[in-house]
Amino acid sequence: MLTEMGMQAFADRARRELAATGEAASKRTQPARTPGELAREPLTPRKRRLRLAREGLSNPGIAARLFITPNTVKYHRSKVFTKLGITARGQLHRVFPPP
Repeated sequence: MLTEMGMQAFADRARRELAATGEAASKRTQPARTPGELAREPLTPRKRRLRLAREGLSNPGIAARLFITPNTVKYHRSKVFTKLGITARGQLHRVFPPP
């Protein structure tokens, strides 16, 4: 993956460190996906609840509504943000248009 990203020095270092532990880097069976490609994949029902963040609720507010911990909200939010290629709640309107 590092090689595909043009980060050859990091790829070489990772390969050397893996070799030092007796492991080897595995070959990718599929090319790396871009954020745009990831955004087209369907979200899980849990991750679709991120719409609550677009409505302005904080992590504790979302957690209270869903009966989960704020850390769980934070974990899923970060995964969804990465998958959708966004970095802030203010960008959610592009992904989840108003009802």
